[in-house]
Formats: sequence, C-alpha cells, structure tokens
Amino acid sequence: MVKAYDAAVAATAFVLVVGHGPEIEREDGAAAQLRALGAQVRTIDLWDDPTAVVPNEGESLRAIIIEAMERPDLAAAVLRALRQAPALRGVGAIVAVCHGQVAQLDPAAGFDDFVLIPYVPAELYARVRNVEWRLSEFHNEERMKIGTVVIDRLGHQVTVGGKPIALTARELGLLVYLCERRGRVVSREQALGHVWGDDYDGGSRTVDIHVRRLRMKLGEALRLSTVRGAGYKIAAPDDLPGRVIDG
Repeated sequence: MVKAYDAAVAATAFVLVVGHGPEIEREDGAAAQLRALGAQVRTIDLWDDPTAVVPNEGESLRAIIIEAMERPDLAAAVLRALRQAPALRGVGAIVAVCHGQVAQLDPAAGFDDFVLIPYVPAELYARVRNVEWRLSEFHNEERMKIGTVVIDRLGHQVTVGGKPIALTARELGLLVYLCERRGRVVSREQALGHVWGDDYDGGSRTVDIHVRRLRMKLGEALRLSTVRGAGYKIAAPDDLPGRVIDG
C-alpha cells in the first residue's frame, strides 16, 4: 500500500495538475489518483492564467504535472508559460504522456521527469515525491557539493578542492542554477530568464560568455558539457548519481 502524504504538510502544500477541460477530473487522472493518496491537489486548464495557482502566503507548491497525453510539444509550451510566474520557476515539473509519445519527449523542454499514462498510482506518487525531494534539497541547503566543487550560498563563496574561486554575482547565479538541474539540459533561454530575468535586454550570447568564464575558472571540476542545439548540462558525480551531498 502506498503511504499517503503527511497530513501536516498536506494542509499547506499542494500538487498542481494541468490538463484540458473536464479531462482533468476524470477518475483515472492524476488529480483523482493523488487525492486518493491524501494529497492536496489543484487543477488548471492548459489555457488558464498561471498566476491563478500561485501559492498564497503560508502555502507551497510541491510539483507540477502537465497531462500532455498525445501532445508533448504542447506540454512544453504550457510549461514555458507557467515558468513566466516567478513563484513557479523553482517547482519540479512532470510531463504525463501516453506510451507511444515517449520517444517524442524533448530533453531540453525543461521537465524534471515524466510519467506514463495510464497511471500506476505508486509510480505517480513516487515521481512527485522524487522531484519534490530533489529540488527541495537544492533550494533548502545552504551548501551544495558537486564533485570537488562546493557552493556556499550564504557566504557567496565557491571552492574547488578547498581552494576559493572568485566568481561574479552572475557567474555564481548561473552556476547555482545549473547545479540545481544537474544531469538535465538547460537551454540558454531558460538560464537567461532565471539568472538575468525576463526583462533583460541582452541576448543568449550572454549565457555563452558566462559559461566560458565558469569553465575557465573552475576547470575540469565543473563537468559542464554543451549539448549541441539544446543548451548546457552539468553531470552528476559518477559515484553519487542523482544525489547532492551536504558539504
């Protein structure tokens, strides 16, 4: 039996399910499945204003599930619209697709995970909890460690093998953003919007320049690769795949 969400947490935290019309509330849909497990769930239509689901004071958003069904391309566009709301940018996003559409998923679309339709409740629950835990680890920890790189958020300091490395505020912001999404591709547009803001007038070349500076300053310790036509990706440590160490 799947363990239900902790009642104390569920009272102030919710999962957002994005779908199309009445299909969102179908019995075998993500919203119904998660509610059956004890989760607080809110739903929104694909075309609704995303600001309508921004958490109120004292609330938190655990994860976003976009039910793409047969249209993973449409789900990517919806996610971009949701990310325009600052409060939704750091929330883990899962795309739900039918079996035949898995090959059509774009790794640069910005999703943190995917789940297959029809849902297996235990799997759906596990994927929500996984993205929730993974991103909360990054956002709540004062220090992050990826390989030999240690980032002290409060102290605004980065060390490699114990040696301090001087970074500008933008370089540090970009490094943190990439590390928060280690193992996944981050497009130039995503990095530009999150680090520089939507109102920034410069082009995506700014991201390329800062990536080059990070590579020059951090060397091989950074493990930052370029994914042609998609963006950049920081690899997770080989010995600790998918985990962050509290330095």
